[in-house]
Amino acid sequence: MKKGQVYEGLIEKVEFPNKGIVSVEGEEKKVIVKNGISGQKIKFVINKMRKGKAEGRLLEVLEKSPLEQRDPVCSIFPDCGGCMYQTMPYEEQMKMKGQQVKEILDAAIDGDYGFEGVKASPKEFAYRNKMEFSFGDEYKDGPLSLGLHKKGSTYDVLTASDCKLVHEDMTKILNCVLEYFKEKNVSYYKKMQHVGYLRHLLLRRGDVTGEILVNLVTTTQEEYDLQPLVEALLALQLEGKIVGILHILNDSLSDVVQSDGTRILYGQDFFYEKLLGMEFKITPFSFFQPNSRAAEVLYSTVREYIGDIDNMTVYDLFSGTGTIGQVLAPVAKEVIGVEIIEEAVEAAKENAAHNGLDNCKFIAGDVFKVLDEIEEKPDVIVLDPPRDGIHPKALPKILDYGVERIVYISCKVTSLARDLEMIQARGYKVVKAVCIDQFCQGVHIETVILLQKGGNPSHQQIAEMLNQQ
Repeated sequence: MKKGQVYEGLIEKVEFPNKGIVSVEGEEKKVIVKNGISGQKIKFVINKMRKGKAEGRLLEVLEKSPLEQRDPVCSIFPDCGGCMYQTMPYEEQMKMKGQQVKEILDAAIDGDYGFEGVKASPKEFAYRNKMEFSFGDEYKDGPLSLGLHKKGSTYDVLTASDCKLVHEDMTKILNCVLEYFKEKNVSYYKKMQHVGYLRHLLLRRGDVTGEILVNLVTTTQEEYDLQPLVEALLALQLEGKIVGILHILNDSLSDVVQSDGTRILYGQDFFYEKLLGMEFKITPFSFFQPNSRAAEVLYSTVREYIGDIDNMTVYDLFSGTGTIGQVLAPVAKEVIGVEIIEEAVEAAKENAAHNGLDNCKFIAGDVFKVLDEIEEKPDVIVLDPPRDGIHPKALPKILDYGVERIVYISCKVTSLARDLEMIQARGYKVVKAVCIDQFCQGVHIETVILLQKGGNPSHQQIAEMLNQQ
């Protein structure tokens, strides 16, 4: 096989996350091709050869998979990469992702453990409470578009005028904003030339509260009166309610949504969302789980896995805006959260006070450094690290506490598998694991595991633990 050669082959299986293993007739080597579904016959081109391993880029689906039993639900599938599996029944999506996770955990975990499968998202569609849409064009010098990048493209932007991952309120707002700037023939920011005005539309909507925050992100290269746009947005017939419209200025050369300055065009610069009876204040850049209803399933699972924490001190490490810590606080003696992003820590403190919790303490800083400064020692630890897992310098410090139970939440199971090597070497055993699907139609999934200090639990002990739930 050589780079640039075109082949046809069958996707035998899909490994986490979204890596299709393709067999080609007459070839011994298997090829990794992303963005496919097991059972599809595809045409692809070899684009990478690394240490004898071949990777290809999908060109065309020649024959559908037997797993594809549904018609696409939006107009830009499959060109948009946001919903890889929407033609598969939801049960099949969960089954496939659960098998992917279990295969990785089975290889990483020493001894027996209980795998509890996949917990579904309460909502299969219209679940996302946050979306970052980009301005651009669908093809070179084409009309203005606003939506999501075309799969495999850095530049082409597909207008997401009927995206089914978001509530219809978000779609109405997107279409209103796009039409407004189309009529005025306003330029969008071109990443290579670093010229233009429109960059992103960041929408956040509380799934429970219905409160909406509209964030228009532009450069400072041009100036427009945005009051007519504000009036057009407020005139929309929405199920929820717009509580704030912000103009975020961003002259960064990199293609990220960030703020060099923010102007409030209407209302306020935050909204509220509710989870498990608590209310959380969310600002434009606050981290918050993207699927509110599935987040409730996730946090309920964490509370179940951690067990009885009455009169115990809980460390919530990589705590973000402190949602997990606040869910645990009512049944714990004290919760101490550590998070490196200062804005998230301030939000956590404010939310804890808003929810009447006086036994939560949130500290801003790197987990590796902050652990040396905390006087209180933990009885149990909750870990919810970023996608790349726990820094190898921080993990030994965490394990040095020798707590009886650790609950580890992972949004990238391969990072979890890597961290498990050190965790198990330090005397911890995996008792049980479960997946929570926060990303229906997409390739990602959350994994929660319970780790226990001491001997390897037997089949009988694991069964007893599972039966106690």
